Amino acid sequence: MNVSSAITRWIGFLVFWMLLASPDWAGPAIDSAVAMAVGVLAAAAATWTSLRLLPPMPGRLRFGALARLALLLLWQSVVSSVVVLLQAFSPRPSITPGFLVYPARLAPGTARATFGALTAMVPGTAPVGTDGDGAMVYHCLDLAQPVEDDLAIVETLLIETLSIETHGHGAGGTWTGND
Repeated sequence: MNVSSAITRWIGFLVFWMLLASPDWAGPAIDSAVAMAVGVLAAAAATWTSLRLLPPMPGRLRFGALARLALLLLWQSVVSSVVVLLQAFSPRPSITPGFLVYPARLAPGTARATFGALTAMVPGTAPVGTDGDGAMVYHCLDLAQPVEDDLAIVETLLIETLSIETHGHGAGGTWTGND
């Protein structure tokens, strides 16, 4: 077992418990001690369960890349929301909806599921499954937008953030007409 993963998760669960329970630190000391003891035990149980259900992935989490990924997703979400808003209120929207087949470099599993969840947050783009070759299929509101490039950038930053090995071909998706 990876001790640093266990400690990191335990601290995270303890902080989360403290936020949820919000113990009264100004109250009697015995109440604070009991609250902290319960939090420590709850965090330990959550950590044990977490390590059994989702073992640590190889590699390290790179916080600089994580910050860049978060900022990129925030920016993409804002820009995409404005584009969708403008198209929705346009008297004659000029959109090209369809499906984009994106051959992700991430292997099927937790990292690819995380990639799908992150890209689902961007308005106008929704992962809908995989094709026969294992490539991810996205429904896109407007294929005229640089959706494939945006997916490649997010995927690259996620790979850098998780510092994991990849497989597959990477960017180079194809799109299939209007839906």
